[in-house]
Amino acid sequence: MADKSLFGRLQRLFSTNVIVRNVGGKKLKIADTDQVQKQVKSHLVDRYSKLHTNLDLVGTGYSTVHQVMAARLALFKDYESMDSDPIISSALDIYSDESTMKGQYGQVIDVKSDNDNIKEILNNLFYDIMNIEFNLWPWVRNMVKYGDFFLHLDINEKYGITNVVPLSPYEVIRAEGEDPENPYYTKFYLESIEGAHPYFGQKSSGQGKIEFENFQIAHFRLANDSNFLPYGKSMVESTRKIWKQLTLMEDAMLIHRIMRAPSKRVFKIDIGNIPPAEVDNYMQRIINKMKKTPIIDEATGEYNLKYNMQNLTEDFFMPVRGGDSGTEISELSGIEYDSTEDIEYLKNKLLASLRVPKAFLGFDENVGGKATLAAEDVRFARTIERIQRIIVSELTKIAVVHLYSQGYTDEDLVNFELELASPSTMYEQEKIELFGQKVDLASSMIQDKILPTNWIYDNVFNFSDKEKVDIENQIIDDQKQKFRHSQIEMEGNDPMETGDAIGTPSDMASIGIGADDAAEPPETIAGSIFDPFPEEEKEDERPKDQQGGRPQEMNKPFKDSGARGRDPLGKQTKNRRPLALAHYDALKKTMGNKKSKDIIQETTQVDELEKEYNEYKEEKGKE
Repeated sequence: MADKSLFGRLQRLFSTNVIVRNVGGKKLKIADTDQVQKQVKSHLVDRYSKLHTNLDLVGTGYSTVHQVMAARLALFKDYESMDSDPIISSALDIYSDESTMKGQYGQVIDVKSDNDNIKEILNNLFYDIMNIEFNLWPWVRNMVKYGDFFLHLDINEKYGITNVVPLSPYEVIRAEGEDPENPYYTKFYLESIEGAHPYFGQKSSGQGKIEFENFQIAHFRLANDSNFLPYGKSMVESTRKIWKQLTLMEDAMLIHRIMRAPSKRVFKIDIGNIPPAEVDNYMQRIINKMKKTPIIDEATGEYNLKYNMQNLTEDFFMPVRGGDSGTEISELSGIEYDSTEDIEYLKNKLLASLRVPKAFLGFDENVGGKATLAAEDVRFARTIERIQRIIVSELTKIAVVHLYSQGYTDEDLVNFELELASPSTMYEQEKIELFGQKVDLASSMIQDKILPTNWIYDNVFNFSDKEKVDIENQIIDDQKQKFRHSQIEMEGNDPMETGDAIGTPSDMASIGIGADDAAEPPETIAGSIFDPFPEEEKEDERPKDQQGGRPQEMNKPFKDSGARGRDPLGKQTKNRRPLALAHYDALKKTMGNKKSKDIIQETTQVDELEKEYNEYKEEKGKE
């Protein structure tokens, strides 16, 4: 029967280290909680490197796991000594500082989710329970120092993670491949060096070995080298050999300077005609007078030979006679040390292996200007981003365990994104500058009508067809929101709520002119942009004179459009005189037939206008 307890369900959930959930249709979202997709597994370890190490002693009777742990402990001793070096210690601090910087809103980690409840739960987990504002810095420092960092999760049903306990990499063993049916099955073992762990105590079996499932341990590891799997590789591992060489060179320089640097004097003492057998006694008497007196240690009773004649730090006494007779005191200068160039060479290699800009560590003599430092800063930012991706991966695993323990399942388990602040402002500025250049190029192409918009989307921005459709729809939504804001600002009307568009040309055309018109404008023909397709087409119940259409035009002066038309005062009819028939006949003869016909037509038109005007006056008089 399947185990339905919380730990049983979590064990099935993390049996493959990859959380796959359907978020709609055929779309899947995958949370790779242990970088299974990004890294190779332990069975792909480089065999050539294994042949040249002491880790695979076949037939010795020792477990490979214990051999690996023994090798790791030897590395850890070197890492502890390297941490005392000021350059390496400063580099580790810089790794942690840059990886855990606060963002522009003062947050170490930003939680993004469509579900507000999930966002609040994860914020409570990271900032209240785990307290990452203070704890993430030492966690990252231990990870980059040792290559691994182990964090135990206290899990309770319905409450999720209630506490986290950091574990020492000296005591934790990661075991993979123990289940032949599931190659991704992972377990962790805690072997306390002191026999009993201060937090977990000791098991009743008395073996001092505590077993944990994969979901109970968050394993932060720099898995960038397959030879170190299933553990991580320290950021200072490539520095270890150079650090040893540099340490030896510095010690040799100090010893040489201490032993050879003091200047010594040569005393040439004239011995005259003293017999050769008495020269030694004579010289010893002179030396004893000029040298410091040897002492005896009162605590131990030992004779202190610090002032031995053979000590290189002491002066030389040489007897002379004959041609070199005469007492003389000359001084020998200390031997100069010319190996500082070797130390500078090793120090530069050390700084290069740390991948930290020299200016960050106080060595800025080689920085030619701000541009050089900015370029180094960008390269260093990429290294920090790699560390941040590992941190985010394990924090995602912790968040999935917390949400699952509180009852979230299916797509809600992966409905969030975690993001750490960018470590470099120059890196962000380069991204913004590059995107700004693309936008300027695209706008100039569109303005000059050189290339179409679809070509620019495809070749300048590299958008897919689906992305282009989504962008066009979002641009339309932006225009709607822009219109809505303008309506609220200018008219005090929210089209989303009222469905009206006040002040637009279509709305103004539908408003009446009379004083009795309603203060609220009527419904327009165009309607609202937020409701372009009404559910029911209703008939216009307004009177015909208030319905839509072209309004009636007013009378215009000197036009035949009404009583106040072309001749409202009758000036033309008043000054008109009847034309005599004889004159008309004479005029008709002088003109051609065509012109006479035109005159007759003009007189006919005048008569018709006069008749129409008389009828109009009679009609108005009756009214």
